[in-house]
Amino acid sequence: MSLNAACAPAVTPCAESACTCVACQWGHGRRHPARVRHYTSETTDAEWQVIQPLMPWPTWLDGNGGRPEEYCRRQMVDAIFYVADNGCKWRNLPVDFGIPWRTAHAVFTRWYQDGDVDALHNDLRDAVRRAEEREADPTAAIIDSQSVRAAETVGADSRGYDAGKKVPGRKRHVIVDCIGMLLAVLVTTASVQDRDGARPVLSHLRELFETITLVWADGGYAGKLVDWAREKLQLTLEIVKRSDDMQGFTVLPRRWVVERTLSWIFQRRRCVRDYERLPEHHEAMVKWSMIMLMSRRLARATAQPSRK
Repeated sequence: MSLNAACAPAVTPCAESACTCVACQWGHGRRHPARVRHYTSETTDAEWQVIQPLMPWPTWLDGNGGRPEEYCRRQMVDAIFYVADNGCKWRNLPVDFGIPWRTAHAVFTRWYQDGDVDALHNDLRDAVRRAEEREADPTAAIIDSQSVRAAETVGADSRGYDAGKKVPGRKRHVIVDCIGMLLAVLVTTASVQDRDGARPVLSHLRELFETITLVWADGGYAGKLVDWAREKLQLTLEIVKRSDDMQGFTVLPRRWVVERTLSWIFQRRRCVRDYERLPEHHEAMVKWSMIMLMSRRLARATAQPSRK
């Protein structure tokens, strides 16, 4: 929910603070000193102007219980960005953030479980699509999967072995729109076949978007999945295959879009391997990596107005 809520806060605002987030203006964020931002993963002023209005509206501001937030929201987002971008352990979060690592991890978990990360990610994706002069709701998508090695923190019950790629760990199934923005992601064991992992993620895609009618995929999704998607989800699953006479690397129509998105996700070190105890937390890291990408893209678009 946007910060521009219609209801008036049920608490008394704090003294004037340099930051205008709800934690600093209405909570206890001003108790903690401001810090100098010097990490490349942190939000710029332009990026924070993009993110701040889309942050979740806290229930304690409406008098519905709960403690006021203790730490500045921008510093909290910067801390999550730091872990996602640099791939460090939560315990090794730099002390200059001024946030205990347990608190940062708890907020990371709560925002994802409450759906706040999904809401922020989806709002940013809609803004990127509108900036590209497209409708907010896509009509076509591309699906693919990627196996990543799992660290020792990943439990044996949620890891497997991808015999085709020879990768022990987990597999993330992603669906993107025609410009590469993430629509849905599902993390499974690496031993799950692409066709089997596609069923739940395609079902989730249908729940999110009624407008999508066409999904492109590679040959690993051919077979009974095509008929199942058409009959159960009213989706046309079109298989894009390599021709028999192709040799070496060749860019295939549509499929290169999702491959590019997977490379974008790989830019965040926390996503190069799977370090998360829970598969849901790895899904959250994938979405935070896309939030970083989209906020920076929108900030650049704001700073460089069109020359039309």
